[in-house]
Amino acid sequence: MARKGERGPGLVPGLVRSAYLVNAVYTESARDHGLTAQQGQLLCVLMAQSYGMGELGSVLRLAKSSLTGLVDRTERNGLVAREPDPRDPRAVRVALTERGAAVVDEFYAETCRRVDRLAAGLTEEERAALGGLLGRIVLDNEVPVVFLAPDL
Repeated sequence: MARKGERGPGLVPGLVRSAYLVNAVYTESARDHGLTAQQGQLLCVLMAQSYGMGELGSVLRLAKSSLTGLVDRTERNGLVAREPDPRDPRAVRVALTERGAAVVDEFYAETCRRVDRLAAGLTEEERAALGGLLGRIVLDNEVPVVFLAPDL
């Protein structure tokens, strides 16, 4: 644990290493809920709304074949369902099932708790500053909503 005033690794290594840390916590939380990290991402994205396959591929940054396999596996587990798209009879939308909504609610809440604990050594002011700076980076780079803002 870093001591107050101790210099960290710098911006680029700090962002990369923190992304690695968050990803490891996310992956562990997913595993504890019987999910792969990608299935956890899919479910979290679908918390906000259903998506067409093309939109979903863009949000998750997955090739069509990878996305199809992910949706197939998650659908076999009863967590998502393909539904007809009311705007396009040739297309489908992917949505959470009732079971998927229950699983993602638990996974999301636990993942929020685990990620929040990563910043346990920061003061409230430091947490607010870090949140504000990361928020600006996310907005400036137009990152899609892959994880809703928690109500901590």
